Amino acid sequence: MVNVTFKQEPVTLVGNELKVGDQAPDFKVLTNDLEEKSLADYKGKIKLISVVPSVDTGVCSIQTNRFNAEAQKLENVHVLTVSMDLPFAQKRWREVNNVESLELLSDHRDADFGEKYGVLIKELRLLARSIFVVDSSDKVTYVEYVPEVSDHPDYDKALEAAKQAE
Repeated sequence: MVNVTFKQEPVTLVGNELKVGDQAPDFKVLTNDLEEKSLADYKGKIKLISVVPSVDTGVCSIQTNRFNAEAQKLENVHVLTVSMDLPFAQKRWREVNNVESLELLSDHRDADFGEKYGVLIKELRLLARSIFVVDSSDKVTYVEYVPEVSDHPDYDKALEAAKQAE
């Protein structure tokens, strides 16, 4: 069981904790154009999945911009950012921040990703900050559930795990 806090207060995560070696669960999310996407849409690709509560907040914005910049340097790695933001808000944020190297995906409709990856915060209906690296055969090769939602993830470890994945 993962222990996560939000503003130093414990929160309840819905779903099961993923571990390295697990088969990545399929999920359904929405693109900024309201198209449904699933894990199967990235079949055969390495995925770095950056999970944030809302791109409109400071740490989330920094995290998403950092992975956008790093995505250009990663070979054969598809970078996804998932949040509970509405697709329209993600699209606006993406345009304002000139984010073009990663895909912003919304879990607002069903919280399907949040439940399947064990990152849905029950009390807030937000996603807990986390990083998942999933290899080309959809095995989880790296997991970080950030203990305090307002803290940054370990960018360097996540990027190194993405580079090592096959």
